[in-house]
Amino acid sequence: MNDHEGVADESALTYWRAGLDTVPDEVWLHPDLTVLLLPDNALTHIPARIGTLKALHTLDLGHNRLTRVPDELGELVGLDRFLYLHDNELGSLPDSLCRLTRLAYLNVGENALTELPESLGSMRDLVELRAQHNRLTALPPSIGGLASLRELWLRGNRLRALPDSVRHLQALRELELRENAFTAVPEALRGLPLLRRLDLRSNRLRELPGWLAELPALEKLDLRWNDVEVPRDVLRDLERRGCVVLR
Repeated sequence: MNDHEGVADESALTYWRAGLDTVPDEVWLHPDLTVLLLPDNALTHIPARIGTLKALHTLDLGHNRLTRVPDELGELVGLDRFLYLHDNELGSLPDSLCRLTRLAYLNVGENALTELPESLGSMRDLVELRAQHNRLTALPPSIGGLASLRELWLRGNRLRALPDSVRHLQALRELELRENAFTAVPEALRGLPLLRRLDLRSNRLRELPGWLAELPALEKLDLRWNDVEVPRDVLRDLERRGCVVLR
């Protein structure tokens, strides 16, 4: 096996740090692949043929040099575990991505995205979405359709507000809004029944709403590096029921 061949079993191919700048031809000889790992290479292009690997449940294209991914990625409708596109140079994502309605984990962090697809909410089985360190100024209203979402990571963007539809994320447990441009805690978070951790570090918060103390499952509220005072009654009520407030 030479340096450009993957480590394979009957259903998986791994090319981690293999020094690749193109997808190896060997990949297309395994139409029944369930796992394809191509991270930490120098890939600049993913062929449209990727859409023929219908058996994939996990695809890792992270830590490459991709500026786009093909529409055919949306043809991988069996992809129900992981899709990693993080740490590339993506300026946008194809709308076809939202056809991956069975996908559980999506990581598009560390790119140059200015928006997420409008039809994002159709990815109804998504459990975790990572979009940190991009250039997002807003989220699509359809995000409220992610009924299974438990974790949402948005650190290091340019967000000032969240869409009202976020109130429908009834399964959300962890929300990272660190290093954005919020001047107020988004009203859409009010009443989220399972939200346990809320990270608002390094924003521009001016005041805190009283309803924060009403979030029934909140265990940790991180307010560091904001120029804001926590109202005494809110702080008292949060700490009384065991919520850690960092300020």
